[in-house]
Amino acid sequence: MRFYTKQHRHYCGIDLHARSMYVCILDQAGEVLVHRNVKACPEAFLEIVAPYREDLVVAVECIFTWYWLADLCAEEKIAFVLGHALYMGAIHGGKAKNDKIDSLKIATLLRGGTIPQAYVYPAGMRATRDLLRRRLHFVRKRGQLLAHIQNTNHQYNLPGFEKRIAYPANRDGVVEHFGDEAVRKSIALDVALVDHYDDLIQELELYLVRKAKIEEPQGFHSCAPSRVWARCWP
Repeated sequence: MRFYTKQHRHYCGIDLHARSMYVCILDQAGEVLVHRNVKACPEAFLEIVAPYREDLVVAVECIFTWYWLADLCAEEKIAFVLGHALYMGAIHGGKAKNDKIDSLKIATLLRGGTIPQAYVYPAGMRATRDLLRRRLHFVRKRGQLLAHIQNTNHQYNLPGFEKRIAYPANRDGVVEHFGDEAVRKSIALDVALVDHYDDLIQELELYLVRKAKIEEPQGFHSCAPSRVWARCWP
C-alpha cells in the first residue's frame, strides 16, 4: 500500500457526496482553518479553497463521485490524492462518524502522511474502464441465470443436460426438459434473458475490442472471438 507523504502548507480533506461535500482545511501545524459543508460543485470548491491555494493538497475517499473533483484539481494545478476506501476505513474507523468528523480525519491522515492512496485513473480512459465493469456485471447476471436453470434441474432430480447450455446452440429443448408448466415458464424466462444477455455482451465486446486496439494496441490481447482480454483495462 502506498501512502502520500509529501509535505504541503495546506491540507484539505473532503467528505464528498453527490450533492454536498464537507470541507476541512488544516495548516502545517494542524490548526483547522476551514470546516464547513458546501455544495458539491466546482464554483463552491474553488471559492472555499481560494485563500489557501498556495501549496495546497486535496484528498477525498475513493467513492463514485470523485471524477469531477480530480479533473478540476488537475485543471487548476492543485495536488490531488485519492484515498483507498477500504484501507482508510481500517485506519480511521471509530464509533463516532459523520461528514464533519470524516472530513477532519481525511485531512489529518493527509497531513500526517498516513493516507493510503488509490490510483487516480486517467480521465480519458475512465469511461472505457467503467464500460468493462458494466460488461462484467452483465456476464455475472447471465451466469446467475444459467445457474438457476441448472439448480432447478437438480431440484426436480431430472437427468442432466447433454450439452453445455452456456452455448446458444445447446439451449434447444431446455424449456421442454421440465414437466411442470409453471417451472417451464420460469425456465423460459431465464432462457430469454440469457439469449438477450448474449446479444448485449457480444455487441459490447466488439465495441471494447475496437476501443482497446485504438487506445492501447500494444497491450491488447485476444484469445477467442467471444471474449475480450485487454491488459490495458484492469
